[in-house]
Amino acid sequence: MGMTIDYGQLVMDNEFAAMIKHAVQGVPVNDETLAVDVMHEIGIGKDYLAHEHTYKHMQSQSQSRLIDRRTREYWEAKGSTDIFQRSMEQARYILENHKPEPISDSALAEMRSIVEEAEKELGVSPASGRSDT
Repeated sequence: MGMTIDYGQLVMDNEFAAMIKHAVQGVPVNDETLAVDVMHEIGIGKDYLAHEHTYKHMQSQSQSRLIDRRTREYWEAKGSTDIFQRSMEQARYILENHKPEPISDSALAEMRSIVEEAEKELGVSPASGRSDT
């Protein structure tokens, strides 16, 4: 069948899905987020990005670990890695360090029950040599 998988792409897809999930929650619009008082304080043509209010609310936005939003100079100083290189590094880290929680005996029994029911329903004999442990 020739199935292949790209771990870096999986990590990127996970990041993109998290960003989309965050975006579809919507943006709250209220007195605090509109910051009209901050606009009056700073004035026309001034630097809103450096204001504490902007920094505070920036933290509630999507926080990508893979998309580098820093300056080009910083990116170059840190090795000029692209998103795929960072994704592959993250995938390697996950593969080397992730310790999943073991599946409970009751969950394993439920999964085994579902497989056995499907085998009966489809008239498929259980795989020979299968271990039910």
